[in-house]
Amino acid sequence: MKPLQLSTCLALFLAAIAGPCFAADKVSFGTDWRAQAEHGGFYQAVAAGIYAKHGLDVTLRQGGPQINHAQLLAAGRLDFAMAPNSFIPLNFVAQNIPMVAVAALFQKDPAVLIAHPGVGNDTLASLKARKIMIGPDTRIGFWRFLKTRYNFTDDQIAPYTFNIAPFLADKLSVQQGYLSSEPFQIERIGIKPNVFLLADSGYTSYAAIITTSRKLTQTNPDLVQRFVDASIEGWVAYLYGDPKLADARIKADNPEMTDELLSYGREKLRSYGIVDSGDSKSKGIGVMTDARWKDFFDVMATDGLYKKEMDYKQAYTLSFVGKGVGRDKARP
Repeated sequence: MKPLQLSTCLALFLAAIAGPCFAADKVSFGTDWRAQAEHGGFYQAVAAGIYAKHGLDVTLRQGGPQINHAQLLAAGRLDFAMAPNSFIPLNFVAQNIPMVAVAALFQKDPAVLIAHPGVGNDTLASLKARKIMIGPDTRIGFWRFLKTRYNFTDDQIAPYTFNIAPFLADKLSVQQGYLSSEPFQIERIGIKPNVFLLADSGYTSYAAIITTSRKLTQTNPDLVQRFVDASIEGWVAYLYGDPKLADARIKADNPEMTDELLSYGREKLRSYGIVDSGDSKSKGIGVMTDARWKDFFDVMATDGLYKKEMDYKQAYTLSFVGKGVGRDKARP
């Protein structure tokens, strides 16, 4: 055999035996809603090859009104799922479901209350005198925080139809919202609303929480660590780099998204420190702490949502975060 033929055969042989060893691990990740700026870091990690760099072949599956990714995760049909708040991992514990939070990409929950300007609704405390339009999920969500910490009462509740028309029709009205969604719609009509980010008033829920099975954290911690690290790097790239690759994929998955809305959402994530603030400044994006989980649990246990003796620490593990990932590139 000629030397060239020999070297060619050797290269093909080595590729054949090495190929399976370097095959990317296939991973499925369910987001909490239809594609939007709040998922930008995950989309960036796919589009910019960050997951691939970490040896992962990640499929993003959109959430939606008829999709329960928490159930799909518990059933083993997803490898990871995005929980919108700290209730979900604690609910897993309350229901004896062996799922666990491994990272919190949002240090602040983007939940807001929205009020008209110029009518006395200028502080969160002032809203105690107002009717507030909230949905059923919110009644068992951040409303419990407002009752416990700010003495809001159930007789303030008005039905929320996920439509801003009732808000626009009544200047004294107050409604729930999401930092990057309803305020954008209201501002386009020409009203600059008062927006109260509950996270800046003591609401300690995390958001954009990566959850997975406790079994996976024990049997394949390397895969979990790679997914967490790559997701963090994706968020750094989306917030502080060029978001075009992610935005293009978001718009492909959700045609209702526009460049204007995505830009607005990304700016709010940055200016309000949703992803990068507090503990993340020293410990890295995605960090969680025992103190934050304890504070959130204590408030909800006081309200009666959880039994005070529940072992809330089973809801999360700190093994995969707090290592400074992304800190070298993130901005102050």
